[in-house]
Amino acid sequence: MNILEEFYFGNIDPNTQSFDSSSSYGQAMQIIADREEKLSALLEGKEKQLFLDFCNAWSEINGATAVSKFIIGFKLGSQFTAEALKEDWNNDL
Repeated sequence: MNILEEFYFGNIDPNTQSFDSSSSYGQAMQIIADREEKLSALLEGKEKQLFLDFCNAWSEINGATAVSKFIIGFKLGSQFTAEALKEDWNNDL
């Protein structure tokens, strides 16, 4: 199977890659999850809704940023590939 077929059949999914929970990223994720849970339990009424709205908006921003960075990276990788495949051997010497 080639890479396009692997991608089509869902065998390639960069969004499902795991991370080391003991890494600085993993530790930061744990702190965020812990603090969100504690704040959500402490807050009530309007304050709780305000906090949840903040969390949801932040999640939307992170998702949009991830999509944008993925597209930019994919396009850049494609440009590198196209440049590498050019057969302009005279200018390479």
